[in-house]
Amino acid sequence: MGTLATVEEANAEAISEVGMAHADDVPVPYMQRTRDWYLALGYNNPYRYSHYASVPFTPLKKPLSQCTVALLTTAAPFQPDKGPQGPGAPYNAAAKFYAPYVGDTSQDHDVRISHVGIDRKHTSMEDANAWFPLPLLRTLAAEGRIGRLAKHFHGVPTNRSQRHTLDVDIPLIVERCQQDGVDVAVLVPNCPICHQSISLTARALEEAGIPTVVMGCAKDIVEYVGVPRFLYSDFPLGNGAGKPHDRQSQRDTLELALRVLESAPAARTTVQSPQVWSDSPEWKLDYSNVERVSPEELARLRAENDRAKATAKAIRDNT
Repeated sequence: MGTLATVEEANAEAISEVGMAHADDVPVPYMQRTRDWYLALGYNNPYRYSHYASVPFTPLKKPLSQCTVALLTTAAPFQPDKGPQGPGAPYNAAAKFYAPYVGDTSQDHDVRISHVGIDRKHTSMEDANAWFPLPLLRTLAAEGRIGRLAKHFHGVPTNRSQRHTLDVDIPLIVERCQQDGVDVAVLVPNCPICHQSISLTARALEEAGIPTVVMGCAKDIVEYVGVPRFLYSDFPLGNGAGKPHDRQSQRDTLELALRVLESAPAARTTVQSPQVWSDSPEWKLDYSNVERVSPEELARLRAENDRAKATAKAIRDNT
């Protein structure tokens, strides 16, 4: 009689035989991971995300081929004097922005993501098209898939203060979209707090009569806040608009988002992209996982985070 397989071996064999996914291949629980992460760093006041029971919903009033489309992003304009912001750059509080900004959609822009919660191990931050689909939206406008791009795209700050976001940032963004004659809006967040800020903005735009679709990677946060339409890509944070350096992935992702915008029957519609980041779920297990970090590394990260918080506070106080 041969040696009996362990439970793990038997499960792995069964999964292999029937083509099932690995047990860990599920959406990353960003809210719980970040809560545990900051508790491990010594911060004893876990962040509380916004949460709504009801969600506004505005149906499209005309075909997308006749619509003026706005792009909203949490990416920051590159500031050469603010330190590392390129591929592989660490969290850089000095490069963040704390007030809504606008950019001309007829031009190219160097916008980057150096947020605190971006996955720096499993994605490279090399291709802005993975988080800022402005060039592709221009292409779709030229092809007639959408009517036209709005004159401006909009930068949505990632203020941790929900009250400031709701009372100061969002009303200004909604007003600017209305001034541009926006019919629909595509919103792309990056870090965990970005997903909250973008979700709150989408809600406000819908309440103002502008249909929206969020393209993001933090499923639990977006659905917890509550938005009308959400295209979920099961990718590392910072890739809400498709895989980097993969134009087909990016086009397919944006096209699916537009279809969600067109066809969602009611609020809280979530559609998951069929694209797969990796055959292994390892990247999901690594993200902000205190079980995979040594006490020495946690102490170093705590000191680094304290310095970043002081920098961010100084910038906010002068904004």
